[in-house]
Amino acid sequence: MAAGAPTSSRPMAALASLREPWSDRRTEFALGAVACFVLAIVVGMVVFVFSKAWPSFTENGLAWFGDTGNVNQQLDRIQQPGTAEPVYEFGAFDLIWGTVLTTGAAVGFGIVFATLAAVFIVEFAPPVIERILTPTVSLLAAVPSVIYGLIGILVLAPFIGGLVSDDRKESVAGIVSLTGENWTLAAFILALMIIPIMTAIIAQALRQVPRAWTEGAAALGVNRWRVMWTISVRAARPAVIAGAVLATARALGEAIMLAMVSGGSAFAPNPVDGITFFFEPTRPLAATIVFYREGLANPAMAATLYSIAAVLLVSAMALSIGAYIAKQPLKKYGIRT
Repeated sequence: MAAGAPTSSRPMAALASLREPWSDRRTEFALGAVACFVLAIVVGMVVFVFSKAWPSFTENGLAWFGDTGNVNQQLDRIQQPGTAEPVYEFGAFDLIWGTVLTTGAAVGFGIVFATLAAVFIVEFAPPVIERILTPTVSLLAAVPSVIYGLIGILVLAPFIGGLVSDDRKESVAGIVSLTGENWTLAAFILALMIIPIMTAIIAQALRQVPRAWTEGAAALGVNRWRVMWTISVRAARPAVIAGAVLATARALGEAIMLAMVSGGSAFAPNPVDGITFFFEPTRPLAATIVFYREGLANPAMAATLYSIAAVLLVSAMALSIGAYIAKQPLKKYGIRT
């Protein structure tokens, strides 16, 4: 028995060694490897997209961002050049304007609504309502964009189309077709998509404002609304800005929903058109990739679509960095989002 004791203890020792937690050094190496792997994927993606987009940028130069003619006709020529030489001529101004218009309107409306909603959830909502609204906001942020698009194209677009008079449609029939699918509808649905994201960020920041600040103001007789607006919201302004910036980055990359409800025409809505301006269609950058994805077999079309993707990628990265910088002032209050 004495001779067999060491043999029987070996499996137990091996099992005990397996149960031992990782050392700090091994954990550090593992987490560092994961972080480096993620960074390598991001860098590789950026390099890949720009390498594919480079022919379009080199052929067009700064004219890529300008107005060089009808975008639909340019894309048709690129997709079917009819000659042995590929055609890269492309000016994305109409697409850029459509992107700025829909995104800007959505974020402008969304930031007001999200701030008011966050103030209500944090300060004025009864506990039962707050317990319901908090997970509901998170749920709405996770709803697939195609669902919003279906509601827009099947319910809202026909309704808006019925509001446009026949005389108004005929007045611009030779230029653009007015239907219920337009940039206003796209901006409205886009706002519905990003409001939950902004609301969650702002509400989290408001909850972390030191209670002593608001309680001190309330003790002086200031009403709850003024306390929230002048103290809590003012302290959380960087979070409001960060939420708007992150929502803008989210809106820039939206493609499926915008392709469904924006009208699908590379047209630049003109504010001087009066009321007609709100019913004019457009096509943002991301939606253009969806419309012409079948032309990726054509090298010139592939380079053009990759150039659009590169612009969106750089814009989203810049906005993400901007959101990080905007949140830094919150640290002096001990607020983290």
